[in-house]
Amino acid sequence: MAYGAGSAAPGSTALRAAASGGSLVIEVVPRSPYRLPRGGWPDGVARTRSGVYERFLHVEGAPVLIRAWPGPGPAVSIAAMPVPPAWLDSRRLGSPSAGRDQLEAALDCGRRALGVDDDLSEFHARFKRDPLLGPLIRRRPWLRPQRAAHLWEALAWAITAQLIESREAVAIQRRIVRRWGSAMRIPGIRAPLRDVPDAATIADLAPAELAACDLAPKRALAMIKVAREVAAGRCDLSIRECNDRLIRITDIGPWTLQCLGQSGRGDLDSLPAGDLMYVKLVGHLARLGRRATTAEVEEFYAPYAPYRGIAGLLTLRGGLTRGLPAAPPLKYHPANPEFEAA
Repeated sequence: MAYGAGSAAPGSTALRAAASGGSLVIEVVPRSPYRLPRGGWPDGVARTRSGVYERFLHVEGAPVLIRAWPGPGPAVSIAAMPVPPAWLDSRRLGSPSAGRDQLEAALDCGRRALGVDDDLSEFHARFKRDPLLGPLIRRRPWLRPQRAAHLWEALAWAITAQLIESREAVAIQRRIVRRWGSAMRIPGIRAPLRDVPDAATIADLAPAELAACDLAPKRALAMIKVAREVAAGRCDLSIRECNDRLIRITDIGPWTLQCLGQSGRGDLDSLPAGDLMYVKLVGHLARLGRRATTAEVEEFYAPYAPYRGIAGLLTLRGGLTRGLPAAPPLKYHPANPEFEAA
């Protein structure tokens, strides 16, 4: 990780504090309007407490607590600290203590999860007068995708969300975290922080164990197969080329990989076009009188390339989905991409 000499200019990063065996703190000045997330995380692995973002995770087996808060000035401060053994649950006793390399990697995870490095200035300039996006940009210029701290986390959660309502997916994710993730408790704080189980942990499970968390059996098998690829080092999720390997796994399709791109890699052009909310919204905005097909969703957002992902997110979270009229679902036909693997 490279650090700049100051934090006054947009996009700059400064290392503010470093101590042997202690915390690392960086100050990042976002390149475009930014707000720290204020709400909770549906899967329960992060929280905002008294205006401070908190996330517990592991880097190379070492437990790390990430915190982030606004300031000084336009900067966002992000800290990574080794978690004292006394704060950990029994499953992680004996874990190695995080050193400088692990703390720097954890800071990168925090930056990814918070989206502080996203530069939306060109997107805003290009579409600020667009009749659909312009009012949404002016209303919420800080809006960014909610991202996962680890790429594996983004992919695993995309698998849990295939072809079901988001609230059902969140319930499955929480069960997985509670069953196989580890926890830590900050002294004086009642609620623990939990981490998502890593790929190696999921790779060792039987499909029936994941199915017991209400994950569909075929998706449980897909998650385990993917976890084995990642844990064995055969699939580097940070590069798009790994998509060719992943898509050969049964029940891993374009939608899942688009979620990995948007929620994991930070690809602002990655659009999960087959998402139920998109097919409903585009069917309404395009006045189709029915739900749109995946191809029609992709065609609707094509003018916003290379920012289709953030454009889609703005339309979903900008109030356009409120009070959507009921639209008849598509009838089954082999040509409908909705009925392909997610």
